[in-house]
Amino acid sequence: MSAILSSAAPAQDAQGHELDIVRQAGHIGAEVRGVRLSGTLQPEVFGAIKAALLRHKVLFFRGQQHLDDAQQEAFGRLWGELVPHPTVPSKDGTRLLELDSRHGGRANSWHTDVTFEVAYPQVSILRAVVIPAYGGDTVWANTVAAYESLPDDLKALADRLRAIHGNDYDYAASRSPSDLDEEGTRRYRNVFTRRLLEAEHPVVRVHPETGERSLVLGHFVKRLAGHSTQDSGHLLSVLQSHVHRLENTVRWRWTQGDVAIWDNRATQHYAINDYGDQHRVVRRVTIAGDVPYGVDGTRSVDLTAPAVRAAEAAGEAA
Repeated sequence: MSAILSSAAPAQDAQGHELDIVRQAGHIGAEVRGVRLSGTLQPEVFGAIKAALLRHKVLFFRGQQHLDDAQQEAFGRLWGELVPHPTVPSKDGTRLLELDSRHGGRANSWHTDVTFEVAYPQVSILRAVVIPAYGGDTVWANTVAAYESLPDDLKALADRLRAIHGNDYDYAASRSPSDLDEEGTRRYRNVFTRRLLEAEHPVVRVHPETGERSLVLGHFVKRLAGHSTQDSGHLLSVLQSHVHRLENTVRWRWTQGDVAIWDNRATQHYAINDYGDQHRVVRRVTIAGDVPYGVDGTRSVDLTAPAVRAAEAAGEAA
């Protein structure tokens, strides 16, 4: 299945139910109009949204101010099991991750959500709560189109590679000089890495629903399995350069009440930290995913220390 999107609209699900779709870029991204998101969407409407997501990789919905935390979670449950962030505490007993710019929540580097877990989320749903007057846009990249853009020889190499992902990445290197709250950033990093989690993933995963091949990279990658740090850096830089080519991206200018939904198995994203000391708050729910498998059928492997997993299990049982 090609990652190049056709110009046909509106989009349909397998049963022919239509959505009002406005494409935002050539390879990724579409705005869905005329839908009021909720946990009680008609099955045919939800089916059409899901079909559109598989095609466009990220969907945008304006004017969803009616959603509160509970309603965002209810909508998320239509997609599957809600999974909290494995290290950052959820907001007020929910399963929501709140990213507040005043408390270090500025993720300004390319990443796929939570790839340091062996079964990382399949879908992320982000709601804009407080949006600055300017700046704070988010950019998404299509990792299927990135793979398809590789020369055949590089595809063959990538198909064989596996990478180690961890939450203890070089956090400082991802910060921009404009970061104003260094103490907040330090505190956030300490929480983010309070348990060290690692997983080994194929660099190229096969999408379980579309069969497409996509690159599994981003800032949680520590190194390539079986390669030196230096060689890993060079190879990863080449592969990642295909992900964030401008032709392969879509940029969204947020307004309060917007919702973005992305296929976390086929995208990376980057929250631009260009809004100074203005306040920005977004809240995210993530949907449980499966264990990825590569072109050869080999699954990802959990590398997290058994003691860490035991502590997690004890915490869940408490």
